[in-house]
Amino acid sequence: QVQLVESGGGLVQAGGSLRLSCAASGRTFNYNAMGWFRQGPGKEREFVAAISWSGTRTYYADSVKGRFTISRDNAKITVYLQMNNLKPEDTAVYYCAGKVSGASLSLIKEYAYWGQGTQVTVSS
Repeated sequence: QVQLVESGGGLVQAGGSLRLSCAASGRTFNYNAMGWFRQGPGKEREFVAAISWSGTRTYYADSVKGRFTISRDNAKITVYLQMNNLKPEDTAVYYCAGKVSGASLSLIKEYAYWGQGTQVTVSS
């Protein structure tokens, strides 16, 4: 059984920072990448950032490029999302996801495993 557990969300003022963590357990050796997605109020879930399991490839949505950084610790089987210079439009539930096939890092349909999400709220 695969389990992904996010943590690190919270309330922060605009311009502030948060670091999200995603701890994976179970058959994680099948993963070829892990990513972060978010879903704001009344919006569809959207891609934020992803990293290949080897760490050699990363990919970011244009809206977060230069502000967010994804990283992973394979020994701890944990993926992180460092979020700096947060904006009110970053307010959303953030989800961690894992994928086992496909070459794309951003296609939501290629991600088979999902966490429960963690709320990030950015006040203006």
